[in-house]
Amino acid sequence: MSRGQSGAMTRYFDHHRIFAAVAIGLLILALPAAPAQAAGEGGFTVARVSVSDDKSVFASVRSADTVPARARIAGTIVELKVDEGSAVSAGAVVALVADEKLALRAEAIDAQIAAATSEVENARAERERASALFERGTISKARMDQLDTALSVAENRLRAAQAERQVISQQVTEGAVLAPQAGRVLTVPVSRGAVVLPGEPVAVIAIDRYILRLELPERHARFIREGDTVRIGARALSAVPQASTTGHITKVYPQLESGRVLADAEVQGLGDYFVGERVQAWISAGSREVLLIPPDYTFRRFGLHYVRLARDGTAPLEVVVELGQQRENDGQAMVEVLSGLAEGDRLVRP
Repeated sequence: MSRGQSGAMTRYFDHHRIFAAVAIGLLILALPAAPAQAAGEGGFTVARVSVSDDKSVFASVRSADTVPARARIAGTIVELKVDEGSAVSAGAVVALVADEKLALRAEAIDAQIAAATSEVENARAERERASALFERGTISKARMDQLDTALSVAENRLRAAQAERQVISQQVTEGAVLAPQAGRVLTVPVSRGAVVLPGEPVAVIAIDRYILRLELPERHARFIREGDTVRIGARALSAVPQASTTGHITKVYPQLESGRVLADAEVQGLGDYFVGERVQAWISAGSREVLLIPPDYTFRRFGLHYVRLARDGTAPLEVVVELGQQRENDGQAMVEVLSGLAEGDRLVRP
């Protein structure tokens, strides 16, 4: 192709491009303009709201108190009635401790009681005979006094033996190790056949009242107060979905341990938790001002969150925003806006 023919061809295509661009422009001008939505019609004005700054921490379920069930006598454990995890009531028998020497001592004291009883009967019979002789003037008053003294000594010896027998019976009764309070058995550090001494723990019992032990960073110590609300999430070990529950802080310990402040919280529904189980909790760490908007004023496109920003006289402008966590304000569900909007912006629903 010659140079002249090439130039003519180029001019031909340029003319067609110009005609196509003019036609498209005329078509766009012929289309009706999109009506601008008024900001006041179903709009929302962005404003700053003071909210509680909740921090997520981990807490562990603890028993409000743990008490040991202790042996009251020395001996050998002949029976264990509980195991780890057993539920016990106050005064329930946890174990039985037996001492073979108590049975031997009981037999010896029973023999002493029988001997003392015979002495008392003999002394009483002798005094009755002497009393009849004394009335006839056969024996003297001094002899009667001697017989009265012998009877009194025999009776006192009998009462002493009987009292000692009651002591042995009480010791045998105390061989039953009792649960001091109702709760759940945490540990049983002994086994059947083990030798225990008085005061040695046979079982450790966690009482039925459970609490949440919070361990918070030191920087939160100035924010946390007794009576503050604590919210815990669903139980991780539960197969059934659970809603979050709330409680309140009952005690803040005045001593820091390893850079952490300890606090206890009362929360309902911890009875079936394991002692030591960890749960996620949220506490208030002060307050801050945030921008909150209703969730229905946002929409997603290409993986981003958008809102429609109202403009006077023109169509709304779609703006990309970064959203934070869901919150509740005056009973209405709201979402926090981290960036993309400013206070006073007016939004319209998409």
